Amino acid sequence: MTLPLFGQAAVDQLLEVLDLEQVDAAAFVGESPQTGAQRVFGGQVAGQALVAAGRTVERDRFVHSLHGYFVRPGDPTEPIRFQVETIRDGRSFSVRRSTAQQHGKTIFFMSASFQVREEGLDHHSPAPLDDVPGPDDVPTMLDWVQRYPSRAGIFASAPQAVDVRYVGVPGWVPPGDRVASEEQRVWMRINGTLPDDPLIHACALTYASDLSLLDSVLSVHGEVWGPGGVIGASLDHALWLHRPFRADEWFLYDCTSPSASGSRGLAMGRMFTRDGRHIASAGQEGLLRRIGERKQ
Repeated sequence: MTLPLFGQAAVDQLLEVLDLEQVDAAAFVGESPQTGAQRVFGGQVAGQALVAAGRTVERDRFVHSLHGYFVRPGDPTEPIRFQVETIRDGRSFSVRRSTAQQHGKTIFFMSASFQVREEGLDHHSPAPLDDVPGPDDVPTMLDWVQRYPSRAGIFASAPQAVDVRYVGVPGWVPPGDRVASEEQRVWMRINGTLPDDPLIHACALTYASDLSLLDSVLSVHGEVWGPGGVIGASLDHALWLHRPFRADEWFLYDCTSPSASGSRGLAMGRMFTRDGRHIASAGQEGLLRRIGERKQ
């Protein structure tokens, strides 16, 4: 079995994935790592779309929000072409629309807004850290893979550029091994050192924010992904960046699901640094169907 990349080697590969080839002022091309996956990971294409948008914006403007829709599954064996449309450049804000295409069809599109740094009102809700063990006190992904090797799937071979440590139980364990819980909390960080460029940290956080968010929908019901459980796909994704941060430092991803119906589940997440700063919030709706169910 081919061992996955870990640590800085995996992070360097992620940086290569995010380092798009610029074709002209508004067109870019990206590649996908060849991991054996059947479709492109949603966080990857979202992160790449943000790279493309960010490269068309003045360096003194920083992304504060993005909203994207996953339209078609991406083909990991084919390059992804990104086209960026300038919606507006004002005195304080710039807005871009970034569209990802393969085989002549759109697979993802995103609107992203960038702002110059400004001072103003500042508050946030307290971080839920008092009763949460730290990242060194919960199992690593490798610990879970060794415990459930038959359920590890792509985790056992994909590059581990993000160090993911569940405070509770992952969503891919066998059916019956996950107790229902109203929240899901995961410690995360990029598993190496990133350049100081704030855009790279924003893109890396975008990538990481798609890794476990929909797990919180299943957590409410004690459900799991895969055989005996649920299959799913991201429908849309939103991310708001509140304060400066480094994605290669630990943050707690505190996720809940306020609603699930019509084979769709809504998940919301908040990201806090170890010292309690609220750095970002995420929202995502996903398509969730039990294995064996088919759309008529």
